[in-house]
Amino acid sequence: MNLRTRSHEEPELNLTSLIDVVLLLLIFFMVSTTFVDESRIKLQLPQASVQPAAAQSKDPIEISVTATGEYRVNGQALINTSPATLSAAVSKLAGESREAPITIRADARASHQSVVTAMDVLGRLGFRAISIATVNEQGGRGAAQPGGGPER
Repeated sequence: MNLRTRSHEEPELNLTSLIDVVLLLLIFFMVSTTFVDESRIKLQLPQASVQPAAAQSKDPIEISVTATGEYRVNGQALINTSPATLSAAVSKLAGESREAPITIRADARASHQSVVTAMDVLGRLGFRAISIATVNEQGGRGAAQPGGGPER
């Protein structure tokens, strides 16, 4: 009988081939990945100037968004709130020109979706000079007064 203890050797794991495979997979996925370039809105912020701005040659188009989500183009109420109706009204007013400046005036209580829909319609029509303004309700709580101070 052999009662002597045998020396146990620690098994070795060769990780070199595993590291090589992982690095090759990493390189493969890096090369084969496509980077999606999402469409972005380009903003042109206003610049301060000592000289007054030159008079615009084209009449601006104004789109008003009411608190209930209805649209008005240059003060004319539209028959419904669908994007197709807004698109037709703006196209009729602007004609072939897409250089006319457009101002979107939204009531403070208007939903964001209504404003975004108007911006989307204008972007699809090809307008690039779009300004956004808010409408302060006169006589409402916290509304700005002509003198500049808050209402009491």
